[in-house]
Amino acid sequence: MTDTQPPYQVLARKYRPESFADLIGQDAMVRTLRNAFASDRIHHAFVMTGIRGTGKTTTARIIAKGLNCIGTDGQGGPTTEPCGTCEHCVAISEGRHVDVLEMDAASRTGVDDIREIIASVAYRSASARYKIYIIDEVHMLSNNAFNALLKTLEEPPAHVKFIFATTEIRKVPVTVLSRCQRFDLRRIEPEVMIAHLEKIAQAEGGQVAADALALITRAAEGSVRDAMSLLDQAISHGAGETTADQVRAMLGLADRARVMDLFDHIMRGDAAQALEELAAQYADGADPMAVLRDLAEITHWLSVTKITPEAGDDPTIPPEERDRGAQMAAALPMRVLSRSWQMLLKALEEVAQAPNAMMAAEMAIIRLTHVADLPSPEEVLRKWHDATPPAGGGGSARPVAPAPVGGGPRNAGPRNARHAPQAALAGAVPALAQYPDFDAVVALIAAKRDMALLLEVETTLRLVKYSPGRIEFQPTSDAAPDLAARLAGRLQGWTGARWGVSVTASGGGATLAELRAEESDAKAAQALENPVVAAIFSTFPQARIAEIRDLRAPEAMEEDATLAEPVAAFDPDWDPFEDT
Repeated sequence: MTDTQPPYQVLARKYRPESFADLIGQDAMVRTLRNAFASDRIHHAFVMTGIRGTGKTTTARIIAKGLNCIGTDGQGGPTTEPCGTCEHCVAISEGRHVDVLEMDAASRTGVDDIREIIASVAYRSASARYKIYIIDEVHMLSNNAFNALLKTLEEPPAHVKFIFATTEIRKVPVTVLSRCQRFDLRRIEPEVMIAHLEKIAQAEGGQVAADALALITRAAEGSVRDAMSLLDQAISHGAGETTADQVRAMLGLADRARVMDLFDHIMRGDAAQALEELAAQYADGADPMAVLRDLAEITHWLSVTKITPEAGDDPTIPPEERDRGAQMAAALPMRVLSRSWQMLLKALEEVAQAPNAMMAAEMAIIRLTHVADLPSPEEVLRKWHDATPPAGGGGSARPVAPAPVGGGPRNAGPRNARHAPQAALAGAVPALAQYPDFDAVVALIAAKRDMALLLEVETTLRLVKYSPGRIEFQPTSDAAPDLAARLAGRLQGWTGARWGVSVTASGGGATLAELRAEESDAKAAQALENPVVAAIFSTFPQARIAEIRDLRAPEAMEEDATLAEPVAAFDPDWDPFEDT
């Protein structure tokens, strides 16, 4: 380097915007600031937030220049179009202005650093119109530092302005945000970014292919600084005309067309071709993690395109890939895409933790190919139902009919009792006749939505005898002591008739929950005898039967109901409170 040759300056600094006109992709913020300057409604504190490389610190410096610019004639006021030639504009651009103080909160986080600012705000600016404090990464300040700044931030002197920049706006206390005017800097749209990179490449005398610029734009993820750094690297890498293949090799990316070929092999369930394609991309320098990320990106893109076709018009994707993606989105069911997305997310975690990334990626590809053509649960059930022989035919037995409500034992029949006065039972007889068996009692509790009592009756009550108006049961070891009294009280309140509920130490049968479990186990055992179900469990040993439904026609179920055991008649002369 000679004394006359200036040192090389990276593109991100060389083409840093010097005015609001140079900012790209932030039209809403620029419009607001221009209107505020034009109407002399300039806030005393601003906070800029957004992802990396969108121009937060650059915007803060442009605001500082606009506030202190005096124009080429030295008589100008605050403006959104700083001249860039006056002493204040030049000094701020070079970072040496005595009245524009930049502080990195990541390295100066304590309350003592804020005390220095508080002590200096009382003094007027040395030469400029305003004394401006730019605090970058302001979210890194400690809680005590934020608290120390609050009073000064709320009522600063007229000659002081604060401009904050942060990528973590949620970490900034709301007490600070409420004292500032907030601007959210957006990610740069792909079309705007590609045009900006093309303009800079031409200015630098570099020839960068359009598809190479699209790759750089996609890798930058909306960050101008990232895109400029990648463009700087791409121009050096190409040493002339930079192609997409060179940028792809520079970034360690796989060819997107080849990734789509890999995705196509996976969706067709061709494990051998998928592994061969993955190995070929790995041999060409593609990172296995990058390949899986590209597969996940394609899965997401196809899913969104399937729902919203307009989303497929991505300028960073070549037209032939857009057409191919539209065809793939139309052919693949959403359940397949959703399942692939979940498996790819899991695979990315495994590859990141595995000692050998390529091995983990290959295992992930094998899993994806084996589940790609699996039928949906609806299709499995439909095949199972079609394969089940009808009632009376050979093969499997007819499905078991649903149990009666409550699943309890049948009516034990009326008991012999002494005659009671007919007037005393006149109101009770019609009411009790509605509950001929214990199933009707359980149905009544469920209808009244007393879920706590229903749970106790189903799990802790072993029925010994039942007659309308009288229940005798054996409680389980975990039954509540007052279950009989509460059950009698509830039934009397609901039916308007008195009920006798007594407890005995033995003679009870299974609880309703136990009966229901036995019936469910029997149905499951019967279902496992079906060859289709047996094949499913052979393929998926960890599967389980979640629910069994009776798919017969209602007429067949009514026919079974007519074959049920008849209920004994109710004896109106029976006294439910007779002591026996």
